Amino acid sequence: MSALPRLALAALLAAPLAWSGPAFAQQTAAPEAATGRSARALGESRSYMVAAANPLAAAAGREILRDGGSAVDAAIAVQMVLNLVEPQSSGIGGGAFMVHWDQANRSVSTMDGRETAPAAATPERFLGPDGKPMKFYDAVVGGRSVGVPGTLRMLEAAHRKWGKLPWARLFQPALALAENGFAVSPRLNGLLGQEKFLAGNDERARAYFYEADGKPKAVGTVLKNPAFAATLRAIAEKGADAFYTGEIAQDIVATVTGHKTNPGDMTLADLAGYKPVERPAVCGAYRVFTLCGMGPPSSGAVAVQQIMGMLQRFDMARIKQGPDATHLLAEAGKLAFADRALYLGDPGFVDVPLAGLIDPDYVKSRSELIATDKAMGRAKAGEPPRKKAFLFAPSDGIEHGTSHVAIVDAALNAVSMTTTIEDGFGARLMTKSGFLLNNELTDFNFAPTEDGKPVANRVEPGKRPRSSMSPTLVFDAFGRLYAVTGSPGGSQIIGYVAKTLVALLDWKMDPQQAVDLPNVGNRNGPTEIEAGTEAAGWKAALEAKGHEVRAIEMTSGIQAIVLTPTGFIGGADSRREGVAIGD
Repeated sequence: MSALPRLALAALLAAPLAWSGPAFAQQTAAPEAATGRSARALGESRSYMVAAANPLAAAAGREILRDGGSAVDAAIAVQMVLNLVEPQSSGIGGGAFMVHWDQANRSVSTMDGRETAPAAATPERFLGPDGKPMKFYDAVVGGRSVGVPGTLRMLEAAHRKWGKLPWARLFQPALALAENGFAVSPRLNGLLGQEKFLAGNDERARAYFYEADGKPKAVGTVLKNPAFAATLRAIAEKGADAFYTGEIAQDIVATVTGHKTNPGDMTLADLAGYKPVERPAVCGAYRVFTLCGMGPPSSGAVAVQQIMGMLQRFDMARIKQGPDATHLLAEAGKLAFADRALYLGDPGFVDVPLAGLIDPDYVKSRSELIATDKAMGRAKAGEPPRKKAFLFAPSDGIEHGTSHVAIVDAALNAVSMTTTIEDGFGARLMTKSGFLLNNELTDFNFAPTEDGKPVANRVEPGKRPRSSMSPTLVFDAFGRLYAVTGSPGGSQIIGYVAKTLVALLDWKMDPQQAVDLPNVGNRNGPTEIEAGTEAAGWKAALEAKGHEVRAIEMTSGIQAIVLTPTGFIGGADSRREGVAIGD
């Protein structure tokens, strides 16, 4: 647990993914496809608030808060419901990162529930017979890509520290929906219609999600999951041990190893040996605010704080939203992603120069590389202070299907949690126990070496793949909790969160306005602007500064809660189906 400084820490800095030559070929399309937008009203409440990617999940969290539960209690209930209503994005078959604020003890903690590689994994896991990296979906679909799930162990550990209500109580909302059914939402239906691998790869998934004619179950169809209900009952009664040992664990291993064309090598020992890790929060200053987030194996806090630190010398409040602000966000993103590509990985395997990467003077020196009138092209990694001999090569990575949850309870404890099964619908494997399995191991670099050097994010036994998940807490100049935010979106998460923070802290937008702003960013490659938004009109101005510009789908799922003198206001990204609600 790390105590939060009462005033602004010191400058920050972080680093997202990098567009590094051949490794960038591992990048694929947007993490989750767009399914349209629907207008959201600003959420307002006086006592507590939960923002989640589906109304049923948010309602489950509010139910727990109404019963006097803590923010962690509510997060557990939300996650169990998301497993049902947003199965493409997260679930107990995946992993998560949680950033927690303990109001009574005035401390920030982070919980690492990231998946791990099986003991049998080797650095060559994703190389084909010719020694070249596999095509992305050849690696994803099947058991080869499945990492040892961490979400449940992490949630159990968090509940032991910060839970108030009985563990079993937290499973009741999801259990009722699994038994009685819930209506297929427009987004789930739309994603099932666009999905290319699920129905053809897994019989259980096909029977659950699709009709006999192969069409996805229609919007409004009541979907029941008795197998998952039985799983929930077992976990509610016996704790996470019911998942990591016994029949459910045997089912997971059989599903992973039994794939006909792309089997994995997970064992019962891998599951039984999984442990979440409580890590120090990574905190840094932005103007009068303090930002705290998740450190390695996530690159999120480092990258977001680097970007924000590089923006400090610019008057973002005056610049406002538009091509000039996009230019600065893109240039800072290039520099952060260049560092991310070289230095970030699992700290149990890589000597990450964390303090140097967020050192205020180092970040300032990186910021000075940004010109206001001209794009810099591809950025190179810097030389952060306190860096020991570093013998790795730069590498890229990818992350896909993800969800974010933001919660503040009545005691002002807070949770910012990003949770994932990686690609949409994960490895396209559904267990007999009623949940999908992740393909998290494809977040590792497919090629274990670049130019003869090992890469920091190569596959190794027991290792956690690098992530871009950026669950973030914001504190004001007096050390008071001010905002809770985060987003899904693969490696674009870092840019989504940075955009939202600028909107909240510099442009003084309310959280709904902030999350709905056009998405922009740069992962040390082309500058990306969100197609179909006003950002598309900034293309010519950005090109005039030397940017290569791509207008693409940028399907974020940002949640944001801001504390006010009278309660809470919240926003849920209109690109998904979420809401921000409370009482």
